[in-house]
Amino acid sequence: MFTFTFWSLESIGMGKLTKGSKAPTFNLKDQDGKTVKLSDFSGSKVVVYFYPKDDTPGCTTEACQFRDNFREFSKIKVPVVGVSPDGADSHKTFKEKYKLNFELLSDEDHKVMESYGAWGEKTLYGKKSIGVIRSTFLIDEKGLIIRSWYNVKADGHAEAVLAELSKS
Repeated sequence: MFTFTFWSLESIGMGKLTKGSKAPTFNLKDQDGKTVKLSDFSGSKVVVYFYPKDDTPGCTTEACQFRDNFREFSKIKVPVVGVSPDGADSHKTFKEKYKLNFELLSDEDHKVMESYGAWGEKTLYGKKSIGVIRSTFLIDEKGLIIRSWYNVKADGHAEAVLAELSKS
């Protein structure tokens, strides 16, 4: 008789990044096809947020609130970067339509999202599926996680990130 035990990364304490974790590196294309790397932000804090899809209600709310708070992020010299599985053309249209003032990166194979624990099983309206887990990471000057948020509620999240920055 055989017994099989299956563990998820979460059940063994892996998969989610916490304070002090090394932020996984990335090398992704932005809305203009330019390569953006985490190392481009070395020496400064950066906000990296993962969202499901361009031009959908929740994602638009979240993006527009980061846009509307851009001046506050700029004052404290903390860039914001959005990442989704959408391609460059979708990002370009989304960015232009809502006059977004930060970069949108494409993670079409969701490898970066997986490395941040921002891709996996989620429940929406009672239905389970695999996809983007709306998540945000505040990363310090050395590439370490200051704060991570998983299963983010889009509305009001940009302000919550600013509040956390005021503490650090």
